[in-house]
Amino acid sequence: MNLPQRIVVATGNHGKLKEISYIWRRHFLRVELLGLWEFENFVMPEEIGKTYLANARAKAIWVAKKTNMPALADDSGLEVDALGRIPGVKSARFAGKSSNDVSNNRLLLSKLDGTHWHKRKATFVCVAVFAEPNGKVIAQARGECRGFILASPRGKTGFGYDPLFWVPRYKKTFAELPPEIKNAISHRARAFSELAEILKNA
Repeated sequence: MNLPQRIVVATGNHGKLKEISYIWRRHFLRVELLGLWEFENFVMPEEIGKTYLANARAKAIWVAKKTNMPALADDSGLEVDALGRIPGVKSARFAGKSSNDVSNNRLLLSKLDGTHWHKRKATFVCVAVFAEPNGKVIAQARGECRGFILASPRGKTGFGYDPLFWVPRYKKTFAELPPEIKNAISHRARAFSELAEILKNA
């Protein structure tokens, strides 16, 4: 399909938009991605879906219809094996509605306190969706990345749980990895890379 020159991304997170832009440039998609801060008084509805796909679809459809522009959305989360795969879809709100990265990370570490290293395995999951201006979803993709949760944060880049998510292959956390590596192996990289290829070949 012929991709439009401008696409709205359903996020107010500058770091996430930067990552997606980097990933799509690697697939030679020369489109301008806009964050929600480009639109005055834009308020997203509360995420109530029970799955990543439900939340991603709802966000993509909402933003596409509200802006009358094609929209990209994703929902992602961290699933920790020892905690029964939580926080999952509630990752961004793990410590409550007013939570932030610091409070979410602190709560996660408290729940894993005393847990043996080999039981601290975790998976980052991302589902990405593309919707047309009328809200019709025409593509979706899923990406995952396995790792471990450290006992304390390391690194100064990234956002969310990145300082705690340690990747065995590189012996670094997401927050320590150079952008070119993280944006090639992360859950978000895999989901948006697959989505890019689907759209290029549609």
